[in-house]
Amino acid sequence: MGKDQAEGLGKKVAGKAKEIAGVATNNRKLEAEGKAQQVEGKGQEMVGEAKDALKSEEKKKAE
Repeated sequence: MGKDQAEGLGKKVAGKAKEIAGVATNNRKLEAEGKAQQVEGKGQEMVGEAKDALKSEEKKKAE
């Protein structure tokens, strides 16, 4: 797991916690922020996966 993937996972977990807190306190703004943070985290994870795939391909071509 690369840096981007780890940071993305952290954002997703923090976003889920915010979303749950928003639901529990009936705070729609906090809930929405949590959902947005989860999407941001998923995007960052995908960037990390793409970087890893590119590195893997480059490594295969070099062999």
